[in-house]
Amino acid sequence: MNDRFDQFLARAELFMARVEASLPHRLEQPDWNASIAFRYRRRSSGQGVIAPVQHVGVMALEDLQEIDGQKEKIQRNTAQFVRGAGANNVLLTGARGTGKSSLIRACLHAYAAQGLRLIEVDKADLVDLPDLVELVAQRPEKFIVFCDDLSFDDGEPGYKALKSVLDGSVAAATANVLIYATSNRRHLLPEYMSENLSYTHTEDGEVHPGEGVEEKISLSERFGLWVSFYPFSQDEYLHIAFQWLSVLGLPAAEIEAARPHALLWALERGSRSGRVAWQFARDYAGRQSLEA
Repeated sequence: MNDRFDQFLARAELFMARVEASLPHRLEQPDWNASIAFRYRRRSSGQGVIAPVQHVGVMALEDLQEIDGQKEKIQRNTAQFVRGAGANNVLLTGARGTGKSSLIRACLHAYAAQGLRLIEVDKADLVDLPDLVELVAQRPEKFIVFCDDLSFDDGEPGYKALKSVLDGSVAAATANVLIYATSNRRHLLPEYMSENLSYTHTEDGEVHPGEGVEEKISLSERFGLWVSFYPFSQDEYLHIAFQWLSVLGLPAAEIEAARPHALLWALERGSRSGRVAWQFARDYAGRQSLEA
């Protein structure tokens, strides 16, 4: 009899453990001194976890070339934020590989000693953004919530959560949290030619189709600062490539000799972006090192 009762208790405890694991749990504070950058991830159980990034990629503001105007805007906004002055949420849009994400990372390193921290959140996890903001609201640090390569398809749940946190929620804006997002889409949502044909109405169509366009634009307008990035010219691409070669320790003579190789590299890749310039510099510096 006692054996059956013990088996029953063991099964009941196992059942309760499974039930507790499936219930929503309060988001826990990580060790904020473990890193300057963190990632928010949802586990398969549905539990959200903030984990420190152990090896944060180093990036200096002076290493980012040919984006001086964009750099000045982002750096100024970040400095205001860290010092407790007025600052805006930022949307960085434009050509791929032009330094959008690198600029945010460089600002993190520049102001980390003044209490700046970064939390990277995937688009799929933005539904938990209000809980994340509430968790850090009382912390002394300043937090950038970073969403890289952000765009939404129609009906995605993270869209409304982000819209609410940016502006429009019943909760007051949190003074120590800003949203920095990068995107190749200026308005973050797909736009269709049919949406512009507001004078056309089908039997079962929307009465005011123009309002659908306004709804899509409203999300990007909630970012107080828009910063646009543009494709580089050949001279700008070469300047960036030479800058990275200099950072990697190549002497001036070898850098000048790399010019035709840099142009061929860009031609083969079909792009003159900053990312392509960095990839060329790493390859060329590595080959020179082996030959030496």
